[in-house]
Amino acid sequence: MADLPARVHELLRAAGATVASAESLTAGRLAAALTETPGASATYVGGVVTYATELKATLLGVDEALIERYGVVSPECARAMAAGVRAITGATYGLATTGVAGPSEQEGKPVGTVFVGLAGPGLDEAVALELGGKRARIQERTCREALVAFETVLRREETPVG
Repeated sequence: MADLPARVHELLRAAGATVASAESLTAGRLAAALTETPGASATYVGGVVTYATELKATLLGVDEALIERYGVVSPECARAMAAGVRAITGATYGLATTGVAGPSEQEGKPVGTVFVGLAGPGLDEAVALELGGKRARIQERTCREALVAFETVLRREETPVG
């Protein structure tokens, strides 16, 4: 995965953009992946680990009514987390992870149910993942898939429309 974060930072630098992360099930692993690239501080502004549900509301500003209606293991929560971290850090983009790494289901969702939220200028998306494997593997794959999704967004953004 070493090349993937480097490609993301290269695209961010070329765009003059920054990213911040909001993590739940990945518990800081996404931030670690983003900061393993030398010079990452030019494009990564920071991150928040909101493992507990209440921190998603108090730190990231995820609406409690949204949490009540959809739960924290939802695309709605992932998008709200991404928008929240973007708002509190001033980053161009917010990248968020939420889901179930195991060992047991959460909110009636099976282990491996994951959502990645992406927020930015004109961007409010969530990617749904169904991942297999043990806890550590789900966390690792979530980070990889989050970076792949973000790289795809950045490449799409750099391509002029029309």
